[in-house]
Amino acid sequence: MTGTGLVIGADGQPRCFWAGGSPDYTAYHDDEWGRPVRGDDALFERLTLEAFQSGLSWITILRKRPAFRAAFDGFSIAKVAGYTEADAERLMADAGIVRNRMKIDAALHNARVAAEVDLTELLWSFAPAGRDRPRTRSDVPAVTPESTAMAKALKKRGFKFVGPTTAYALMQATGMVDDHLTDCWVPVMR
Repeated sequence: MTGTGLVIGADGQPRCFWAGGSPDYTAYHDDEWGRPVRGDDALFERLTLEAFQSGLSWITILRKRPAFRAAFDGFSIAKVAGYTEADAERLMADAGIVRNRMKIDAALHNARVAAEVDLTELLWSFAPAGRDRPRTRSDVPAVTPESTAMAKALKKRGFKFVGPTTAYALMQATGMVDDHLTDCWVPVMR
């Protein structure tokens, strides 16, 4: 690791500090993280997975993501919003996902709430404009005023499991903020 928090991959490319731990992390970093995501179902997926990640490592969720997608009908808001108690029980029995009843119930509830809003417009309204990439690992925040405002707005509309830290992780994952370090090889996606 360099002094700024970069890791140099086997391919010689400098990457953000967290991207060198496994091939899964490297691929996620290089191909997805920080790239703009729009579309209500796609954002619902990211919001749901960030909530499931709470208290766990991201690699756990990343490796279970195909099973999550299968279990939650590709995160179609319309489909998940129609889930019943039987679906909640089915999800609790699915060893391929994280089986936490509170998180499952929150995901089903959040789908019903998301079905009533323009999720893309709502979430992207909190993206800060014109922010530069952080120079070092210590410059990457866990919470920002924008993520705190997003969490408050989501909670006000009835969303669950959406605190400021989860909101900021969502902002990072979906390109609302670009927290790739300045010298990371991934191109700026503005």
